[in-house]
Amino acid sequence: MIPSTRSKLSIVAGSTGLVGKNVLKELSSKCDKVVALTRSTTSDFPANVETLEIDFDTFLIDGKLPKCNHVFICLGTTIKKAGSQDNFKKVDLDYCVSIAKKAKEAGASTLILISSIGASSSSNNFYLKTKGELEEAIQELEFKVVNIFRPSFLVGQRSEKRFAEGIVLKFAKIMDFFLIGSASKYRSVKVELLAKTMVSKIDSNPGVNYFYFDDFLK
Repeated sequence: MIPSTRSKLSIVAGSTGLVGKNVLKELSSKCDKVVALTRSTTSDFPANVETLEIDFDTFLIDGKLPKCNHVFICLGTTIKKAGSQDNFKKVDLDYCVSIAKKAKEAGASTLILISSIGASSSSNNFYLKTKGELEEAIQELEFKVVNIFRPSFLVGQRSEKRFAEGIVLKFAKIMDFFLIGSASKYRSVKVELLAKTMVSKIDSNPGVNYFYFDDFLK
């Protein structure tokens, strides 16, 4: 269902993921008008969230978004789930940039992006390189406000269990005690706090704004 034209509407891409779900929850708790982009029908969303089902491949060609003010790009996958680096890049770069472009066409002036600590287009790490390329592509679209969040390891209740991630989580909790000063930006981040900060910073100053661990609400 596509909503009628209304003021201060936010679109959330990646609405079924760990970050996206929490962003939806935070927006809905404030009674903000929000549309969740989704691949299929789901009943997990808050009652006051409207949904727009899309096929991303078709959407890249001729998709359109409803008139909006803000867009949250929380879309992402893993190389294991995607099956290859090419498929990973298709989701984490191509889909994200396409949604951003169409949000700009639909009137959005603010874009909020979930990236990663260490993101850089010159990185030798494929994941961080892709995130860096995404950041650069988003900035080239010239939104009035671009808020880029660069968390480290995310802590939260995922819909799918990842054995290796559970081990990393235990290690991260120990390492957090030693990450102080300038190294604090590498601390693990509770996804609920990240989502709250993403929503609270929606009216940030014009330009490109970066947010790290110390910027997240405690």
